Amino acid sequence: MESPAVHPSSNPVSATHGTALVVDDDATNRMVLKTFLKKEGFEIIEAENGEQAIERYRNGRPDIVFMDLMMPVMDGLEATRRIKSADSGNFTPVIFLTAMNEAATIVRCTEAGGDDFLNKPIDYLSLKAKIHAMERIRDMHRQISGLNNRLYQQQSLAEHIFTNIISRKNVEFEQFHYILRPAELFSGDILLTACTPSREIHLLLADFTGHGLSAALGALPISEAFHAMTAKGFAIEEILTCLNDKLKRLLPANMFMAAQYVRISSTLDEISLCNCGMPDILILDRNRTRIKSRVNSRAMPLGIEGGFDFQKAITHYQAEYGDRIILASDGILEATNAAGEQFGQSRFEQALLNATVYNEGMDKQGFENTLHIFDSFCGDTLQADDISLVEFPCLACNLPVWDIESLLGSEKEDSNTPTAHNMTREPPTDLPAELSLLMNASNLRTLDPVPLLINQISQLAGRPVPRQNLFVILTELYVNALDHGLLELDSALKNSAEGFEQYFEEREKRLASLQSGHIRIHMRIRLHEKGGQLELELEDSGSGFDVGDEEDGKNALSGRGIMLVRQLCSSVTYHSSGNRVTVIYEWDNPDRE
Repeated sequence: MESPAVHPSSNPVSATHGTALVVDDDATNRMVLKTFLKKEGFEIIEAENGEQAIERYRNGRPDIVFMDLMMPVMDGLEATRRIKSADSGNFTPVIFLTAMNEAATIVRCTEAGGDDFLNKPIDYLSLKAKIHAMERIRDMHRQISGLNNRLYQQQSLAEHIFTNIISRKNVEFEQFHYILRPAELFSGDILLTACTPSREIHLLLADFTGHGLSAALGALPISEAFHAMTAKGFAIEEILTCLNDKLKRLLPANMFMAAQYVRISSTLDEISLCNCGMPDILILDRNRTRIKSRVNSRAMPLGIEGGFDFQKAITHYQAEYGDRIILASDGILEATNAAGEQFGQSRFEQALLNATVYNEGMDKQGFENTLHIFDSFCGDTLQADDISLVEFPCLACNLPVWDIESLLGSEKEDSNTPTAHNMTREPPTDLPAELSLLMNASNLRTLDPVPLLINQISQLAGRPVPRQNLFVILTELYVNALDHGLLELDSALKNSAEGFEQYFEEREKRLASLQSGHIRIHMRIRLHEKGGQLELELEDSGSGFDVGDEEDGKNALSGRGIMLVRQLCSSVTYHSSGNRVTVIYEWDNPDRE
């Protein structure tokens, strides 16, 4: 108990100030202060100690608190700490009333969350002035909070629309686990997924400089370019080159995009990876018992240097069924606990391995176990950066549906329906459109003609064409001509992990040193009322290669490609030594009866 207060003046004020909580263990002090505050226009709530004050605060939500310092049960300092902790950002001013005026006491009151203090005995003119000052601060705080709430609502709506625009074309996979935790409302980390016409799977995890809205803005042009180019079947190095040059033009000098890019073949055994300024890409075995490979950064982040040759930065890996690809932003590794320790690479890898799950049907549990280990380490520490973690298992259920009957144009409901090989077609309505392309050694080193050719076919046709089928046919024939005809690579190398790496290393080496040779492509497009026909001739200047027997190629990578082309086309003919092939592919309009 402290000394009683001086009696206040008796000038009534009609204005209503709200509710005041008066906390003092002395009933006389409470009565005197209550009398003054009622004349000032306050409704009064009373409490005899700190513990009671917390209860009265929670039930009554007063507009201002007058807190005695020394009280039994719980003193004013602890009561103020708990009231401020429960204040939820509403700012309820707390004025300490105390007979002690030492500097140490003032510091203690301030550290506990007090907003002002007044010595006893109370000078009521000073108290009145402090009340008005606290009310101005409180009202300003409430006004700012209201504006912030409206701004947050508008930003939330913008973020929702923004996220939908970026991810609306993303492909969802059955066993695909990821988490994106922004440090602010907008995230500087983005995850893009897509499938090419030939069922390759493309994953891009990107991390823009900083976080928040400024970091997120660069995601819009990247998302559009990524999805447009994968839909047309561009190669990984061409997509990265386009994204890099686009960001170089658009972003300011102090902003860039680190990235992890993964391409997975439709057979789930060939993976191409490119790390541009991000933590290591990890490949785990199916049961998460060991880390099979680490792919570190071999290229600078995108948007810094134009004209970078990404082909030199791409790593090729031969996967086994069920291998897990792990992508993560540096927000995972640099996250800290209460002691300031970083999670780090070693803890991260151990968390992945400690999350072992042996049942494929419980696949997501392993990912969630990893997150649990991470969250337990961080505890309640404030997140300082965007956090992203992706796990993609190479499982058959993740492949996009590719029905060979659909590719062949058959009708499932009637087994007697004619196929692409034997359908009776109308004669062409006009002369065929023709297109020729000659690619020299310089072109072959740097360009992939397939997406360009498909676009030309589409434009020449002037109507929708079966892009997926055309992509498969052109890709298989072109790759065979380049790899086996000109570069003279032996596809048998890819039958082992060591040979697979050797195959791509040798391919890059031979392609980079290619000084002569060419591939000629000639196409005739004929249209009729019900569809169209593509007659394609492709010839390389190499010595040819052994096409092999169709039956012998069932289990070989090259054989499977040729077999698929034969199934899609009504005619496939390899001439002489295999360096020239002519095919005829026919299709029906999508809207045919």
